[in-house]
Amino acid sequence: MQAARPLPLEGVRVLDISQVMAGPYACMLLADLGADVIKIEPPGGGDQTRGSMGFKMKGTDSMGFLNMNRNKRSVALNLKTEAGRALLLRMAADADILIENYRPGAMKRLGLGYDDLKQINPRLVYTSISGFGQTGPWADRPGFDLMAQAMSGVMSVTGYPGGPPVKAGVPVADIGCALFAIYATLAAYIGVKSKGQGQHVDASLFDSALAFSVWDISEYWGTGRPPEPLGTSNKMTAPYQAMASSDGYFVMGANNQKLWQLLCNVIERVELLADERFSTISLRLANRAALEQELEKTFRQRPKDYWVDTLLAAGIPAGPILSYPQAFESEHARVRGMRMEIDHPIEGKVPNIGFAVKLSGTPQQVRRHPPLLGEHTAEVLAELGIHEEERARLQAQGAFCA
Repeated sequence: MQAARPLPLEGVRVLDISQVMAGPYACMLLADLGADVIKIEPPGGGDQTRGSMGFKMKGTDSMGFLNMNRNKRSVALNLKTEAGRALLLRMAADADILIENYRPGAMKRLGLGYDDLKQINPRLVYTSISGFGQTGPWADRPGFDLMAQAMSGVMSVTGYPGGPPVKAGVPVADIGCALFAIYATLAAYIGVKSKGQGQHVDASLFDSALAFSVWDISEYWGTGRPPEPLGTSNKMTAPYQAMASSDGYFVMGANNQKLWQLLCNVIERVELLADERFSTISLRLANRAALEQELEKTFRQRPKDYWVDTLLAAGIPAGPILSYPQAFESEHARVRGMRMEIDHPIEGKVPNIGFAVKLSGTPQQVRRHPPLLGEHTAEVLAELGIHEEERARLQAQGAFCA
């Protein structure tokens, strides 16, 4: 029997000095791929998400924390003390990656900035995640997903025409920043393997949200018109949106001429093919409101499940609009492993979102439960060669919480 292959990032050590979402989520992705992620948390409350996200379980950790911190070890380290900072420097000396999301300049003021750490470990990839980046006139502003969505333009195209500002329902700037940060961090790490030199990765929620604007900013640069919200419609083609049926909404897309002709035949509205308002994609876009009205005359005659089944059977993309419980409980999500359970020493079985991508030869796996605050402090200190006497001295100096 062939021995199991090691996970892709086995042997890579990551220091996770981040809280809440973008940083912890990014570090969890590295941990899922096999990296040894050591979560550095302030003594007392630890990561803010442990207690500030609501959804509390049996213990003090929230469900939000439990879904962003699996496969990590936790060290409760007080970086406000000289002894705590000295310990972090010792940990950084043989780390491969450090990810932090303090306000720009905060780590530097602690003597823990990139320029400080590269002196002791020139191979270190040091990733900083912030609201607006390490440079620019907005760099010092506090940055959350809401601000990034608002100031990047994302909110200007979300919602319905004429309505109030609406943010995306999921934290696209936070999660997007985590993904961009990981892609750059891994690229820099590959560079270390070939060039022997680390570097500083500067990732921000604002830049990441801007990077999602491909269609929208292309529309502006191409036409000179600022894009506006379209509800569920699409700025490039029509019909491609939610449609009203007799018992609610469903989504469908006839986004090319072939599918448009097929749609008109399937719903027995062939007269629409002769309607000059709808003869081309550009004309259907120009007359989107009239197009929607005409199609919904037919769609409102039958329930949404009928239309989804009918359109799919004809080869026209369509789908129901599911709630999160419906999506996660669907047979497809089950087959794809998108809901799993983790054994936790306090909570018992804890539901977790499954791995979003699948690797055939080295599938991700849950190796560690989301850590208790400071659960691995003694273990990590022992790996640094710090044993009982020195550990007691450092603890007395306030370096860490046992």
